[in-house]
Amino acid sequence: MSFKIAIASGKGGTGKTTISVSLHHFLQKHITPHIQLIDCDVEEPNDILFYPDAKKNKAQKITQLIPTINKDICTCCNKCVDYCEFNAISIIPEAQLAEVNASLCHSCGACLAACEYQAITEIEQPIGETNYYQQNNHISLIEGVLKIGSPMQTMVIKEIKKHVDPKNTITLYDAPPGTSCPVVETISDMDYVILVTEPTPFGLHDLKLMVALLQEIQKPFGLIINKAGLGNNDVSDYLKEENIELLGEIPFDHDYAKKYAKGDLLTHINKEISDTYSQITNSLKRRMNLC
Repeated sequence: MSFKIAIASGKGGTGKTTISVSLHHFLQKHITPHIQLIDCDVEEPNDILFYPDAKKNKAQKITQLIPTINKDICTCCNKCVDYCEFNAISIIPEAQLAEVNASLCHSCGACLAACEYQAITEIEQPIGETNYYQQNNHISLIEGVLKIGSPMQTMVIKEIKKHVDPKNTITLYDAPPGTSCPVVETISDMDYVILVTEPTPFGLHDLKLMVALLQEIQKPFGLIINKAGLGNNDVSDYLKEENIELLGEIPFDHDYAKKYAKGDLLTHINKEISDTYSQITNSLKRRMNLC
């Protein structure tokens, strides 16, 4: 059974992708080769940018079942409208209008159950795809890609999580930024969550929102401060006040930032940063009882 770890942040730009990719590298190197990274930031998945040698193994379309109404059978009774919790159905008899707004539909099936005249059927509509990337004869990275214009991030995330190899020792999930529904879907069944923040007022503000969410859903978590040395000490003071586990501090480094910009994050890491990741790796190893 795989130990599932999500890497999340209350805001974008904190270095969540940096941490996700780097932890995948260090855990694979020091703990187990049986590890996968799942990119759940489906609106802008970019973990693959740091794996130039990875080969796409396959791609699978992700579809959503959208109801369609047969106007020749529909009696405009409005029962389907009453059943729809998402206000996705519009019935206007005077205009001979009976339509489903696909962008609001959540494919719950309530309208099908409501219709007594079998006027509603479902059709598949593409909302994204799952891409599988292989390294060393192993699917090491899976990414979800949301179709441009689709609002169904949560549905795409739910689908890609179904295809994780259960034989992995560790599965890492790079979560979307923020605290909205896609984030909740990503972290809902995690064994542990790593929060990434930066030592700035914005970082602290959004960190508190994320901490409140994790406490609400009762998920164990620890924190990594990225770009340490910038900003102020307010984040560190907050962690001490709230007794939140600090896994490590990644120092701000110009050369490291340049490597990130070039997609060259995993080569020639300086000793201070490498030692910090080793420290974090050892902490996770003890938590997973892999010592």
